[in-house]
Parts: sequence; structure tokens; C-alpha cells
Amino acid sequence: MSKHICTRWAFDLGSWKPTLTQLSQAVASIQPEERVRLMKFHFIDDFLSSLIGRLLMRKYVSTCSGLPHHQVKFARDVRGKPYWVREDIDGPPLSFNVSHQGSLVLLAGITGEASDPDFGIGTDVMKIEYSGGKSLSDFFRLMKSKFSAQEWSYIGRAQHDEWEQVKAFMRHWCLKEAYVKELGVGITVDLGKISFSVDTTHPLNSEVSPLTGTSLRCHDQPMENWHFEEHLLLEEDYCAAIAFRNCLPQVHGRFQFLGVEELLVKSLESELDDVISYCQRALLKPYKRS
Repeated sequence: MSKHICTRWAFDLGSWKPTLTQLSQAVASIQPEERVRLMKFHFIDDFLSSLIGRLLMRKYVSTCSGLPHHQVKFARDVRGKPYWVREDIDGPPLSFNVSHQGSLVLLAGITGEASDPDFGIGTDVMKIEYSGGKSLSDFFRLMKSKFSAQEWSYIGRAQHDEWEQVKAFMRHWCLKEAYVKELGVGITVDLGKISFSVDTTHPLNSEVSPLTGTSLRCHDQPMENWHFEEHLLLEEDYCAAIAFRNCLPQVHGRFQFLGVEELLVKSLESELDDVISYCQRALLKPYKRS
């Protein structure tokens, strides 16, 4: 298996309260159909999460291909997953995936060699908390069928207090989501037949993050062409997973946090009345927690 170069970027929405100028620059660099999708969100939190995800994708493809941001075009496949429209542009084959929850937006991307184009990457992030309306035991009872007996045995270990159980649950859920996101098949997969053996060499904490010893079995068959990373982010409030199919990153590393200025591209279009008007309407959207 040839080695590949992995990019891991993160953005903390909690660090950004957008100005009209910043938002106009951001919106001006995405495609018109993306703007239509974004405006359908009721809350500005979701609007900004999705917008940052699009900016991360655009920056990643631009960095890998050498194309100016405005020449990078995306489309969506039949499952709604965005992909880069290459238009016969030379450059390395690449795969990327975006995930967001709470105040975090992540991008994981990987490039390879033209001789070995069949590889892919998926990522997911979860906040380590339980905020559902039911008791945790009721929630676990409803979700147990989504996990193998081995996974559930680890999640419910006697030495785990409630927070550790939630953490173990979120770790496994992240791994499953990262896996199915790379496959692009979503909930059509029987999650109970996907069994992860998490890396128990070290406890997952910020000092050892990422862990890389996790393995996967599907329908009790080892999936040796898959590799995984588990991360903790934002003072261990969030866990994240990256799934690598048919590829192995040259270096296992942590997510790099980017600032908004690293994602913005100055554009005359940002001064157009329709973009500014669009952003003014977006800024009127309510926050989830006001």
C-alpha cells in the first residue's frame, strides 16, 4: 500500500463572530447553488458551519491543485456528497471530507499518486456530552442495536463512570460515521455489523491524540485495507475520527486550527449589492443559544 499525504484542518466557530465584510468575502467565493442551500438553514450556527465547510474544501482543493479559489468547482453525487469537478486538470488524485458539530468544523483530506487512485477518506466529529431528553440508560437501550457485542462491552465497562461511557459511545459513533461517510452509503449500512476494536494501548487523551491502533471487522471479517485515527479537540470536549480506505498517511498528526483570515479571498464580487444583501439577511438569523 503506497503512502499518502494527509491534511487535517479544524475551525472553531466559537472564535468567530462574522462582520458583514468578512461574510461578504466568504459568500462571494462559493457557488450560487451553495448560497441557496445555505440560506435554507434557520439558525446562523448551521449557516456558518456549512459555509466554513465549503471554504475549507475550496482552500484544500486550491492548495492541492494550484488553482485559484474562484476556478475551483464542486458538484454533488447522487448521494449529495460534494466532489471536485476536475475538468481535465492535472494534479494528484485526492479525497476529502468535512464534518461539523457544535462549534467545530473539520476537514480531512488526502492526496496520492496517479498510479494508485482508488483510495478515500471520511471524517466525523462529536461533542462528548449527552443532552437528550431521555435518561442516558434509556438512550443507550435504544442505541444498543447499532453496536456489536464487543463494542457495547467496551462502552459499558464497569470501570467507566457515566462520562467515560458517553466518551466511549461517542468515540465508536465517530468511527462508524467516518467509515460510512467515506463509503457514501449512510444509514443503509447495518451499523451493528461494523465492529471497531479501539486502541487500548493508551487512554485517549490530549497527550496521546491521535490514537492509530483501532481496527475494524465487518460481518466478522477483518478489514485490513482500512486505517483509523482518533483525535480529541478543544480541551477534550470533542472527539473526532478519520477513516482511511486503501491509504496510509505518511505522518500521523493533529488537526491544525485555522483562522478565518486564512479562508477568505478578497474579491470585487464581495462589493456587489446582491452579495451584501444576502449576507445582511443571513446575519438576521438567530443563534441556537442566544
